[in-house]
Order: sequence, then C-alpha cells, then structure tokens
Amino acid sequence: MLEYTEYIKIFIALLSVVDPLGTVPIFLALTSNSKKADHHLIARTVVLAVMMILLSALFWGQDLLIFFGISINSFRVSGGILLMLLAMSMLQAKISAIVQTQEEAREGEAKESIAFVPLAMPLLAGPGAISTVILYAPSGHGINHYLFMSLDIVAVSLILWIVLCSTHWLNRHLSKTAINIFTRLMGLLLSALAVEFIASGLKGLFPVLAG
Repeated sequence: MLEYTEYIKIFIALLSVVDPLGTVPIFLALTSNSKKADHHLIARTVVLAVMMILLSALFWGQDLLIFFGISINSFRVSGGILLMLLAMSMLQAKISAIVQTQEEAREGEAKESIAFVPLAMPLLAGPGAISTVILYAPSGHGINHYLFMSLDIVAVSLILWIVLCSTHWLNRHLSKTAINIFTRLMGLLLSALAVEFIASGLKGLFPVLAG
C-alpha cells in the first residue's frame, strides 16, 4: 500500500484525465434533443458506465498486458506519451483526436443512446483514463491498495455525476473561458504526470539511466 498522499495524487490524475467540467458543453450538445427530465437518467448511466470501465481496468488491466506480453515499463512509456498528447490538446482547450475524431462526434450526435458511446467511452473513460488506471495499479500491493484506488475511481465518478447533473446551472453561471481555463490547468497537471510515467518507464527499460 502507498502513502495516503499518493492516492490523492492518483485521484488528481484521474480527475485531470476525465476532466468533468470540460465535458459540460459536449454533454449539453449531445442531449439538446432530450427532455430535461432525461438528463439525470443519461448522467447516471454515463457515470455508472465510466465507473465500471475504470474498475475493470484496475482489476484486469495488468492481466491484459501479461496476455499480450507487454511489460509494465513499456506501457509506462507508451501511456505517458498518450497522456502527454492528451495534455497538449487540453492546454489548447481542445478535444484530442485520440479521444474523439470529428467523424465519431458526428456519429454520436446521430445516435439515440449517447450515454455509453460516445459519452462514457471514449470521451470520459477513454484511452487516457484507462491507461492512467492501469499504470497506477501495479504501484502498490494488497487489498488496501486496490480499495483506495477503487475509492479514487468512485470519488471521480461522484464528481462527474454532480457536474453532469448540474450542466444547465453550470452553463448559465460559467463562461466558456472559465471552463477552458480549468481544462488548461488540468492539462498542465496531466503533462507533469505524463513526464513522470515516461521517465519511470525509461529507467525500468534502461537501468543505466537510473544511475
């Protein structure tokens, strides 16, 4: 089990990748044709899907790497690069093509059920969030480690649920500039975490660098 401060760090990392506030304009656009009463139902479905996807990554992500013969250090480097690309887009207050392409966005707008695709996957629990969970999972051992990581995922999901249920209020009281500023701050934090992942992975692949 890690120090408690490390689990706070993991929570911040997940919150940065998921970026609930940055999802507000997208959620409003995709639910514009839905009744206001349906927004809470969609939000609940999205949050449950995100939580299940991230918990699955926590408990079975490492097994998937082993199945494909991928070392955790190789995944740290590739995952760090992925997070850096996401961070660069967030620093520009844009949605990375890694998360969603324009074609996928247009397809999502045409779907009746948008809770699972594209909202839960790939917008919120996309490659970045899944990679973050898998990368942090082997950093500790024991049931307490997985319990605290699960609590981090649940806490992020709870914040996401509050934000999605408050999208209309947030849209009235927060300007696009304010949301962009928050997204850029999250991108800055994410870029620093990406550097840590890449450096850690390179040291593991090339032990001479650790000296």
